Amino acid sequence: FRGFVLAYTIGQLPSGWLADHFGPRRIICLLVPFWSITTVLTGFGAGFLSLFSLRFITGLGASGTFPITTRAMQPWFLPSERSSINGLTHACARLGAAIVPPVAVWLTISFGWHWVFYVCGIVGLIWVVVFAHIYRNSPTEHPRIGAEELATLRDAPPLPSRRRKVPWRVILRSPNMLFISMGFACYAYGGYFYVAWLPSYLVQYRHFSMAQMGIVASLPLLAGMAGDVVSGLYGDRLMRRTGRLNFSRRMVAVPGMLGAALFIIPAGMLDSAALAVICMSISLFFMEFLNAPSWAVAMDIGGAYSGTVGSLMNLGASIAGTFSPMVFGLLTQNGHWIAPFIIQGMVLIAGAMIWLFLIDAERPIMPAPAADGLLAATT
Repeated sequence: FRGFVLAYTIGQLPSGWLADHFGPRRIICLLVPFWSITTVLTGFGAGFLSLFSLRFITGLGASGTFPITTRAMQPWFLPSERSSINGLTHACARLGAAIVPPVAVWLTISFGWHWVFYVCGIVGLIWVVVFAHIYRNSPTEHPRIGAEELATLRDAPPLPSRRRKVPWRVILRSPNMLFISMGFACYAYGGYFYVAWLPSYLVQYRHFSMAQMGIVASLPLLAGMAGDVVSGLYGDRLMRRTGRLNFSRRMVAVPGMLGAALFIIPAGMLDSAALAVICMSISLFFMEFLNAPSWAVAMDIGGAYSGTVGSLMNLGASIAGTFSPMVFGLLTQNGHWIAPFIIQGMVLIAGAMIWLFLIDAERPIMPAPAADGLLAATT
C-alpha cells in the first residue's frame, strides 16, 4: 500500500499537466490500460520486492484518475451542474471501494488472493474500451451534440484547439490554490483511514472476524457514497436558487467537515463496536460532502487548466494521506487507539475554518478569456 501511495503522490502533477496539454481522452486511454495491466501482473508477484514494485508502478498509472477526470468533465458541465456531477463521480468511486472488500474476501477464500488483482485489472481494460468509444474532449468534437446543446454549454470552456502552455508560476503563486489544497488535505487526512486502516482497526481493536470485516468495512463506504450524491445535488440546488457560487460551495463543505468531526471522535471512544461503526459511517457520510465542492472549485477557478489545479489540490491530499496512516500506526502500536480519532476530528474542524474564511470559488486562477477560450464557434 505504501508503494502505491508514494507513486500516487509523485504522479499527481505530471498527470494533471498532461491532461491540460494533450487532452484528457488521450491520457486516460493511455493510463487506464497501463495500470490495469500492472494490476493483473500484481497477481503474479512473489515476494516483497516484486509486489512493492508492481504496486508502485500501478500507483503511477492511477495517480491521474481524479485530476484527469476533472479536466475531462469541465467542458461538459456548467457551474450550476458541477457539484452534482462531481458528487456522482465520487459516489461511484466509493461504491467501488464498498464492493471490493466482500468481493475480495470471497475471491481470496474461493480462488486465492491473486484473483483479486486479475479481476480488477480486467474490469479496467473493459471500461477503457467503452470510454474511448463514447467520450470526446469537447462538446464540439462529439458527433451527437447539436448546435442547440452547444449553445447551452457556451460558458463551459473546451479543450483549446492548440496545445496550451500551463502557467505554472501563476498557479503556484495563487493563494486560492494553496487554500483549496489545504482544505482538501484536511479531508484526505481523515479519508485515508477508511482506505488504509479501517479493516485492520475492525479486526485488531473491534475484534471482528475476517468474514464480518468484509461486510462491516463496506458500511461506512456506502454511507460515504450517499454523502457524495446528497452533497452534490444540494450544492447545485443552492447554486441555482441563490446564484452565489461561494455560498453554494461553502454551505456544503463547512457543515460536512463539522458533521464529520462531530461523529468521528465518539467513534473512537465508544465501547460498543456496533455503535462505533455507525458513528464512523455517519462521519464518512458528512466527510464526503467535501468531494463535490472541492472538485467543483477546481473546475471553477482552473478553467482550461483545471487538470493542473486538480492535480495540485490532490497532491496536498496525497501528502496528508501519506502521513495519516503513519500517525495512526504509530499511536496504535503504543496502545493509543482513541487519540487518532481525536486528531482526525481536530483536522476536520481546521478544514472547515479554511473553507469558511479562505477559499474563494469566484476568484479564477487566470482571467476567463485567457484561461477558458469560450466556444467561439457557437456564438
